[in-house]
Amino acid sequence: METPTPAQPSSRYRMIVLGLLILAYTLNFLDRQILGILAGPIKADLGLTDSQLGLMGGLAFALFYTALGVPVAWLADRWSRTWIMTGALALWSGFTALCGLATGFWTLFLARMGVGVGEAGGVAPAYSLISDYFPKSQRARALAAYSFGIPIGSAFGILFGGLIAHAIDWRAAFVIVGLAGIALAPIFRLVVKEPRRGAFDEAPPAPAETPAGSVGPLLRKPSFWLISLGAAASSVCGYGIAFWLPSFFERSLGMSLVDRSLFLGAITLVGGLLGVWAGGWLGDRLGARRPAAYLLVPAAAFIVALPCFFLAVQTQSLALAFFLFLIPQGLNLAWLGPVLTAVQHLAPAAQRSVASACFLFVNNLIGLGLGTWYFGAVSDALTPRFGLESLRYAIYSGLGFYLVSALLFVIGARRLSRDWVA
Repeated sequence: METPTPAQPSSRYRMIVLGLLILAYTLNFLDRQILGILAGPIKADLGLTDSQLGLMGGLAFALFYTALGVPVAWLADRWSRTWIMTGALALWSGFTALCGLATGFWTLFLARMGVGVGEAGGVAPAYSLISDYFPKSQRARALAAYSFGIPIGSAFGILFGGLIAHAIDWRAAFVIVGLAGIALAPIFRLVVKEPRRGAFDEAPPAPAETPAGSVGPLLRKPSFWLISLGAAASSVCGYGIAFWLPSFFERSLGMSLVDRSLFLGAITLVGGLLGVWAGGWLGDRLGARRPAAYLLVPAAAFIVALPCFFLAVQTQSLALAFFLFLIPQGLNLAWLGPVLTAVQHLAPAAQRSVASACFLFVNNLIGLGLGTWYFGAVSDALTPRFGLESLRYAIYSGLGFYLVSALLFVIGARRLSRDWVA
């Protein structure tokens, strides 16, 4: 175990650490989301169905990502988080490169499972690191800034994946982005140091416990389940739509691979960055006075996002579609800063990696595991009736998950202050 950094590292160093965490998270989502833009070429080359693509985009990744997340996080609460993240970054990047060697459904499915194994150690330890690098008054914004990796990584996955596939082929896209992550791993390890646990918290870290002892108190809190299931409901729609929008633009709007890469990449980057930052800013501003605001802000965002997505999917005008998709894309990610901050305060400082992993287990097992498969399966079921337009109606059917999410967050907001750990 390395010697921790001073209790309060300099602002400059904290920004460098945050920047590298964002870069790692960007590659995390780039490797995770690149499959969406490459779905068309992969489907044609390997002869796959929408349901099979949905399984690879969700269940193949989510199986080990969720199963290993909690034990890896328990280790991160007791050992070096930076070493764990370095190994995870190298592992998921290596399996991403191996995706380019797939010869059929099962080889690609197994390679995507490997990506999930690596990424199991990439997020929960980062949440814990940020909570020990930034005081409570800045955590929602710091976690929101870290979450910039989601729209940036998703946008770059869409953009680079599409452009590389157009210039070379889809296999080269996997190999190139995978090698980029392997190159970053040693730089990350050299620069990011292990901070002191609980440096900005009033109470000292609790002593080490067994995995059951760490998880048990958290799982007995009603607000944890309401937050996790609310986020999972929104992620069914969020992950599902993000994965299938490139195919929707191809089938329903007739866009080429390069055009939809540029179009959707711009929507994801601009809308996502604005939404993530606005959610974090509102979370810090309103949550300081009333913890319930950490859940009410995303609940309001999802209620507004639903009709915006519905109108966006209906339009045939590319110019109008860009602005209509831009709004819900931002609102769809506004929950990240506030909700992740709330989860960090449901556990003491020495158990935050485990708390984050438990949240991610529920969110990703349901949201990621079910989301991409759900839209693909509904699209396959509706194809005999609607043909190429089946994806449009599959998206309509999934928007109701936003209402479920908003309801769970509103109920959770009433319980949050009772379960809050100072």
